[in-house]
Amino acid sequence: MDVTTFHLADGTAVPRLGFGTFQLSGEEAYRSVATALDVGYRHIDTAQGYANEAEVGRALVSSSVDRDGVFLTTKLKPSNATAGAVRSSTVDSLRALSTDRVDLLLLHWPAEHVAPLAETLEAMTSLREDGLTREIGVSNFPSRMLARAYELAPVVTDQVEHHPYLGVRKIEEVLRVRGGFLTAYSPLAQGAVVDDPVLQELAIAHDVTPAQVTLRWMLQRPGIVTIPKSGTPERIRTNFEVFDFELSDDEMARIDALERGERLVDPDGGPDWD
Repeated sequence: MDVTTFHLADGTAVPRLGFGTFQLSGEEAYRSVATALDVGYRHIDTAQGYANEAEVGRALVSSSVDRDGVFLTTKLKPSNATAGAVRSSTVDSLRALSTDRVDLLLLHWPAEHVAPLAETLEAMTSLREDGLTREIGVSNFPSRMLARAYELAPVVTDQVEHHPYLGVRKIEEVLRVRGGFLTAYSPLAQGAVVDDPVLQELAIAHDVTPAQVTLRWMLQRPGIVTIPKSGTPERIRTNFEVFDFELSDDEMARIDALERGERLVDPDGGPDWD
């Protein structure tokens, strides 16, 4: 299994270890993305709602890494789910990101209170056909909504909270059947993995950190892309250094057993989860 890249049926290569930018703003966002690109990350994730697309774009432009070598994701605000706003807000995002297209455009949260899902996905598909994005997908969709999205449009991923304490097996199964991938945000459980005794023990055994163990656990499971976030240069670097050790089947099972249904991101108005 390729732990570095997920290959879609259309040939698109998605780096499985990406860099998230949630809660990074201003110069910190710019410096962090610049550091991530320098370290070796080739998948950068942002969103209209993060208010940092301009800083992400500036880091991409100033980097020595060619734009075509970076898989760039942004997300539509739910308030931009109508057909007209899908297109106009994406054009605004591209301008802020200083690029003529993104590699992946997601609907950030279910938004049928704003527009029917079919309308939103049809507009996103049109952007794909026009070359403003290579791929489209959804975010924060439970499995039943994800299955419906697949009936409506050529989506390729669902970006959801996932870490050792929160399993998403039903979502993974929908994606597996359809040939898509899971994008895991908050993979380090907002830092909680650092203090976990099991992950600490495994980290000592491999002379790495609990965060590195967690990220390696994700990469050794099929169909998962993960986007850890940090504003600290050293953590940005160490989070990327997960390709020179391997977890055994027993070690993987020990981490699997940590699952306890602990959801950290569940805002008012969010979907009913599986």
